[in-house]
Amino acid sequence: MAKYLQILELEEPIARLKVVHVAGTKGKGSTCTFAESILRSCGFRTGLFTSPHLIDVRERFRLDGLDISEEKFIRYFWWCWNKLKVKTGDDIPMPAYFRFLALLAFKIFSDEQQVDVAVLEVGLGGKYDATNVVKAPVVCGISSLGYDHMEILGNSLVEIAGEKAGILKKGVPAYTVPQPEVAMSVLKQRASELGVSIRIVPPLDPRQLEDQPLGLHGEHQYMNAGLAVALANTWLERQGHLDRIHVKDHGTLPDQFIKGLSIACLQGRAQIVPDLQVSSECKDTSCPLVFYLDGAHSPESMEICAKWFSHVTKKDAAQPGPLEQPRSGINSKKILLFNCMSVRDPQILLPRLLDTCAQKGLCFDQALFVPNQSQYNKLGSHASPPPGREQIDLSWQLSLQTVWEDLLRGKKGLNGTSSSGASLVFESLPSAIKWLRETSQQNQSTSCQVIFLGIFDYFQ
Repeated sequence: MAKYLQILELEEPIARLKVVHVAGTKGKGSTCTFAESILRSCGFRTGLFTSPHLIDVRERFRLDGLDISEEKFIRYFWWCWNKLKVKTGDDIPMPAYFRFLALLAFKIFSDEQQVDVAVLEVGLGGKYDATNVVKAPVVCGISSLGYDHMEILGNSLVEIAGEKAGILKKGVPAYTVPQPEVAMSVLKQRASELGVSIRIVPPLDPRQLEDQPLGLHGEHQYMNAGLAVALANTWLERQGHLDRIHVKDHGTLPDQFIKGLSIACLQGRAQIVPDLQVSSECKDTSCPLVFYLDGAHSPESMEICAKWFSHVTKKDAAQPGPLEQPRSGINSKKILLFNCMSVRDPQILLPRLLDTCAQKGLCFDQALFVPNQSQYNKLGSHASPPPGREQIDLSWQLSLQTVWEDLLRGKKGLNGTSSSGASLVFESLPSAIKWLRETSQQNQSTSCQVIFLGIFDYFQ
């Protein structure tokens, strides 16, 4: 990375950025989103770099809460690409995908002179991550640690925590959330070596929000929100801006913090999306097809997501409302729409999902398996299928289906909660959604609640 920074003349611009840097296994993207939203609500111009993206790569680069414009993205992209292309070759190859995107983020945030704070989510690990070229962030945070990317980061929590702790810097305040004991020991040891203390932040108390909901749903988000509050507060303090907020005396957060936490938005994290195409054709005022999106791709996140899906669908059934919730007095089907990259182990992921849902009394009626490919060059108002019919290899999806059906056969009859529905494999995501829409339209007396998992998994 150092050579690429020299080529793009980014060393000094990066040194001037006022950075909030966050690593972790679970919740780092949500923590970054909350922190950015809080600081934006305090009146600062913000830059946010996260990963992965769902549809458009521009989602990774936010300026003042909005994806970077296409015009700006194209301009910065080609400036970086052309300059690197001229200076790289056999000795210094072009940067890999994520490294290039990180360089692009640094260029964007450096050139946008009005950016007061840059919030950076680590892509993978920490110590050797492309974002770790920031030598003096204002504050660092480490979200919940667990087992993920073990083929790169190591097979134990000690090794994984050691990689994540690589973002800690001498003289830079650091925060984390409650961690497994072995992981916390590693974080504390690294902080001690650097002469800094790493403070443990408890989950945010919902009473501090004055009855406002978090913008990102799920009980686990209170942990991420608590970390984000500590990071934002320390950033304000170290930059001399505490006068911007009004501290109350009755145990609630400042108004700007409450607003920031409640308006925070990050696609694909415990996101509820009613299918408006189906609802527009339905005579009822509510939507018979609702997607519950989450990018869960580790055992821990699968369990958390299963608890969220079980809770929110029960809540929706008890308190039906317009559009985003199923209609009262009718049947509902629970459907899994799933994919994961082949480096993941479905023998670990799918049992955690099934077991957690079963414990909550939730059964799946069907499971659909799809590849990552959307089958479109670009999703948007002018999207069109690529010319010719591309042959899709569905061997991995068929393997996922086999794992699922084997699990169901093994669980039949257990407490009467085993899922027993059929499973299907589709050649693309659009074809699966088309089938779901047609099924919903044909039987409007049954609402379909679709948990959409793993589609957003990514690689570096």
